[in-house]
Amino acid sequence: MTWLRCADAALFKLVSLLAQLFLLAAVLVGFWQVVTRFMLEAPADWSEITTRALLIWAVLLGVALAFRHGAMLGVDFLRTLLAAPAQRVLAWVVGVICMGFLGMLAWVGGQMVWRVRFQTLPSLEISISWVYLAIPVGASLAAIAVLARLLDRAAVTELRNDAQG
Repeated sequence: MTWLRCADAALFKLVSLLAQLFLLAAVLVGFWQVVTRFMLEAPADWSEITTRALLIWAVLLGVALAFRHGAMLGVDFLRTLLAAPAQRVLAWVVGVICMGFLGMLAWVGGQMVWRVRFQTLPSLEISISWVYLAIPVGASLAAIAVLARLLDRAAVTELRNDAQG
């Protein structure tokens, strides 16, 4: 199980680094867009679409990180009404539903990537599928994050039970 934890930590450190780099690049390109448009009065036609693409990637990678760290919004009303064993069952039911939705999103996103592979971004002359690829990648990573979080919770619960008994 230790190698799995190491792989999990390494994967989500990489995802975090990429999300941060994409966000930083989006800020820099957006700044460049403002400089060229308002100071140089010669707007860079590539900067707007590049900023948008970088933000899409940063957000979808950030969603995977949010799922991994349990930072997504949740409604605790039902959970607080249940006993501890039922809370674990509820967590697994919600996790399986989330993974199912994210799996479907990854599948549909993959189909979109395939469908638009010959369309190009006008100012960049690259396939728009590189932007759409953020959907299946982000959704797949988020599904892995949900599973990893559920397994972490199960391991913590198992350790508590071993310590008590």
